[in-house]
Amino acid sequence: MIIMEKGKLKIAFYWAASCGGCEIAVLDIDEKILDVVAIADIVFWPVAMDIKYKDVEAFPDKYIDVCFFNGAIRTEEQEYMAKLLRKKSKVLVAFGSCAQLGGIPGLANVANKKEVFERAYLQSPSTNNPDSVTPKTSFKVPEGELKLPEFFDTVKTLDQTVDVDYYLPGCPPASDQVAKAVEAIAKNELPPKGSVLAAAKSVCDECPRKKEDKKISKIYRVYEITPDPERCLLEQGIICMGPATRGGCGAQCISANMPCTGCGGPCPNEVEQGAAMISALSSILGVGGEKDPEYDAEKLIAQIKDPLGTFYKYSLPASLLKRRIMKE
Repeated sequence: MIIMEKGKLKIAFYWAASCGGCEIAVLDIDEKILDVVAIADIVFWPVAMDIKYKDVEAFPDKYIDVCFFNGAIRTEEQEYMAKLLRKKSKVLVAFGSCAQLGGIPGLANVANKKEVFERAYLQSPSTNNPDSVTPKTSFKVPEGELKLPEFFDTVKTLDQTVDVDYYLPGCPPASDQVAKAVEAIAKNELPPKGSVLAAAKSVCDECPRKKEDKKISKIYRVYEITPDPERCLLEQGIICMGPATRGGCGAQCISANMPCTGCGGPCPNEVEQGAAMISALSSILGVGGEKDPEYDAEKLIAQIKDPLGTFYKYSLPASLLKRRIMKE
């Protein structure tokens, strides 16, 4: 257990490769934000404060008590800030799916930098770029030299870059989980280092829908049918990542009649979220199994339109796959 010193805490927030939803999640704790203000001073939060990197560099080592770092590591700047904030923080929390697992930005690991730039700046239908200009790390203009951080071939998780103390999953983390984490910090009741600050159960365990263990023979995308709000979505042919996803979110998406997409990361004691879900799906896909004369495994699998984006939507960089093999 990491022991926090008495007195007002010094807290930091940082936003790397992510959408910004985790920044909003901090405010989603509503009036509990007043409790945070009562126990802590926010010393670094670029989205809300006018503070420069040089100010953080001037902090003594371990000056920050807790840093909530959201976003994956996509660029040279983000890698530098991850290492700097690790050096300046006593406790570093991977806040949200992108920091913990790589998140949706991590799906770019099916390509490399060259391919990403070609698609984004040259090939997309809305792009008009007759000179085929792509971003460069430096460019001279009359006023001086403009610089951009290096864009990496591979998206990495926070813990593939620096040592991480705790993980707070979700896209973004559920407000009650954020509040509980802050409360645990305030009360000096943090669990052992490396813990995931969320429920040790699956989304399925939190889901109130009826489960009848029926086989399915057809897979639907969410817009193709109107599901029964009382029955398990997976048993209705809609791929729901609930069986392979850590809970703690209260099954909020499923309550809105939408399937779980897996943002909570793998269940406790599971290494591979995607493989776990594929295994769960294989146990119910196909009415009669291989003994059924109409059983066609390839046709059943072909109904899954985007396997990588379905089973590894948030977790590709953290998975055993990590990325597509890059050839010289």
